[in-house]
Amino acid sequence: MNLGVEKLQMIFAATASSSSAFAALIWWLVPFFAVLGAIIYVTWVAKFKDKYANETNRSVTKFQSFQDSFRDETTPNS
Repeated sequence: MNLGVEKLQMIFAATASSSSAFAALIWWLVPFFAVLGAIIYVTWVAKFKDKYANETNRSVTKFQSFQDSFRDETTPNS
């Protein structure tokens, strides 16, 4: 009976140490991937910012020309 208790104590000790090792791994991996994701996001935004800005300007210009098509040139703007 005493041998069973010792085996259980060894199993609990092994579980506790591997659990703390796993927790330590998580505490290192979560911030690592958060920083990595932030760096990738900032790089992506910096790379494609001009492209999206140009498309927005093009879209605004098209909309302004669409609005201008409804304006009557004979009446003054008021």
